[in-house]
Formats: sequence, structure tokens, C-alpha cells
Amino acid sequence: MSGQSSLALKEEGNRHFQRGDYVAAEALYTKAILADPINPLLYTNRAMARLKMSRWDSVIEDCEECLRLSSLAPSTTTTTSSSTSSSGGCPYMAGKKPRAPGSKNFKALYYLSQAHLPLKNYDQAVDYALQAHKICAETHDKSLAAVTSQVLKCKKARWEHREKLRRREEQELEGEVVELLRKEMEEALKTSSSAASNDDEEEEERKETEKMYREKIDRIIAVFDQVREKDQRRRPNPPDWAIDGISFQVMVDPVMTKTGKSYERASIEEHLRRSETDPLTRTPLTIKDLVPNIDLKNACEEFLNENGWAADW
Repeated sequence: MSGQSSLALKEEGNRHFQRGDYVAAEALYTKAILADPINPLLYTNRAMARLKMSRWDSVIEDCEECLRLSSLAPSTTTTTSSSTSSSGGCPYMAGKKPRAPGSKNFKALYYLSQAHLPLKNYDQAVDYALQAHKICAETHDKSLAAVTSQVLKCKKARWEHREKLRRREEQELEGEVVELLRKEMEEALKTSSSAASNDDEEEEERKETEKMYREKIDRIIAVFDQVREKDQRRRPNPPDWAIDGISFQVMVDPVMTKTGKSYERASIEEHLRRSETDPLTRTPLTIKDLVPNIDLKNACEEFLNENGWAADW
């Protein structure tokens, strides 16, 4: 009875969610959880509603509980998360077998990434997005394109955050160096005053000393200005080898066709769902024919780590 009750509550929550009534949807998902507290899918439903309300900490709690339950609960398979959730089914149905230890619900990982990003937990956001991406790639889930976009979004946000910190550190370093030189100049001026034999000689030494330190300070400022100017100019177009020929974005998970041409996995799989033909040659091609391009993947990852601005190029 509790299973039927929770399913009815979940479906009613879905109807409210589709109408944009996220508060009511959350309340119904909560009732469904109370009726069936060991069903991990219910927690991702509530997390989805809480995402819409920007309740980031609550989303994280729900998703972590979903992952905990998913690692313990039986399931029909470890590769049908999308079909189960879309049909409104329950993972405790006929034909079930034990879930592999450590297997993950990709939606929970995807929502975790989305919740950690606005909290500025950039490393966690990237890590969860990559974990979700890995599961989607392995299962050929239709959500792969959205998860790939989330990976790029998180990497760009992390890069921008790191760049902001780097620029702030450079400004602080510049200020510290200039201040040290000014203090050193003041000490040097005091020394020259005490060592001078007459007023004219003292004034001449003070001018020379001050001029020397002013020039040093100007050179230091000029060096930091040059660095800032180079930062503003260092955004050339991404290299052609990093760009997917379908989405025209920097690739996250490139795969090769039989001709040796590489595409973003999400883009080529979406194309092949519409037409099982090579985008260039129009010869027969299926998802099973695609081969991961590990070297290119590593190169794209290195490029994005150093040029995060290119994530939404």
C-alpha cells in the first residue's frame, strides 16, 4: 500500500511541477518520501523541485540520501535510470537484481553539481558533473548533452574564480612590493641625510636616492601593467582540433567515427539517434562504432583548464 500511495503522491507532485508550482510539488514529494522512505528516486524528485526554488543545501541533502540508498537498494539494472524515472516506475519491481556496489544515480550527481555551483563549491560541482557525465556516456542516456553543458559551465565558473583569485593576488603582491620599496626609500633618505657633510650635498643625495627608488617603483608597476595587458589579449580562438564539428563547442568527451573524425560524444550520439549515418560521408554508422579519442580528450581538458573562457565560446 505504501508503494502505491507514494507513487500516487509522486505523480501528483509531477503534475504540480510541470505547472510550475514547485512549493506544492515539494510538499507532495515529501509526503511520498514519508510513505516510502527507502525509494531513492523520490529524493531526486524533491531535489528537482528544490533546485527550482534555489534551496541548494536541501538539494544536496536529498541527493546524498539518494546516493546512499541507491548503493544499498536492489534495482532492475544499473543502466536504466532514465527510463525508470521517465516512466514513474519503482526500482523494486520484478526482475530485479542487486545493484553493483558504489553505482550512482546520475540525476542525483547532476543535481549535486547544479547545487554546488551557486554555492561556489567549484571543485565539487565539476567533480559531480564529470561523474554524471561518465554514467550518461556509459549508458548512452539522452541527458548526455545537458550533462556535457553542465561540465563546461562548471569548468568555466571554476576557471573564472581562479582567475579572479590570481588577479587579486597579483594586485596584493604589487602593492606589497611597492610599499617595501617606499619604506626602503625612506630609510635610505634618512641615511643620506645623516651622512651628508653640508646642506647642498644632502639635498643632492636626497634627489638622487629618491629618483632611483621612484624609477624602481615605476618599473615594478610597468611590469604588472604588462602582465595585465597580456591577460586581456590572451584569448585567441580555440584551436580547430578542440572544436566539435556539430555543436561548435570545445569537446569534453571526443569520440572517433570509422573515418577517424572526432566529435563530442553527446553531439554525435544525438545525431545518430536521428540518422544512423556518418555526418560527413553519409555512410552507415551506429553508436557502437564510436571509439573514445583519449589523447584528444586529454588535450581538450588541458586546454580548458588553462582557458576556461572557451567553455562557452
